[in-house]
Amino acid sequence: MAAPSYVFTIARVAEMLGEDEAWLEELAEQLEPEDGCLWIRDTDDRVTLGFTDRGIESLKELSLDQKR
Repeated sequence: MAAPSYVFTIARVAEMLGEDEAWLEELAEQLEPEDGCLWIRDTDDRVTLGFTDRGIESLKELSLDQKR
């Protein structure tokens, strides 16, 4: 499997999935880097969650499980 060449921020993933960003962030606490969920550090020690394609799929699965 090739290494990911880009990631999507939590804000972008929420927009893509039509879900609440805060709720997705809570769900993402269950994910690990192996699931495609990464922390991105910016200037001034700001951090945000980032997701590879695999991470987006993992988050989708979690959200579907929570809705059932």
